Amino acid sequence: MERGLLWLPLLGVFIWLAWAGWNEYQKLEAYRAWAESFEKAKYDIYAVLGQNGESITWGRPTRKGPVNLETFSLSDVRSLQLLVNNNLVDPENPPSQGKVVLEFIFSNSKNIQIPFTDIDLAVNWCRYLQQKLYSA
Repeated sequence: MERGLLWLPLLGVFIWLAWAGWNEYQKLEAYRAWAESFEKAKYDIYAVLGQNGESITWGRPTRKGPVNLETFSLSDVRSLQLLVNNNLVDPENPPSQGKVVLEFIFSNSKNIQIPFTDIDLAVNWCRYLQQKLYSA
């Protein structure tokens, strides 16, 4: 009986891990369907981001698909910054770790911050979008 009581918490951990994996799989499948309509898209646990021409759409991933979606045009963006731990960093020389966001600054002093889990992915998106922003 003592051994059974010792294994019970482990069984609970396995059940929770299975549920967490299934939950993440459902988010990825919902993202995959959503991302098909975009030229370029990204998914991570913090945010989804899609780009079609000048249009940027982003939101929060859920099992039923992205929610809190916002769309804006790159033509309305005055500048784009890469922030790590709320400090402006150079995309050519980023730090190796920290909390990273892409900040879109609009002429009406409105800012949108899109979080990323991976600094390298954020740097690649920053370079790509800056190229789109300054070539238009």
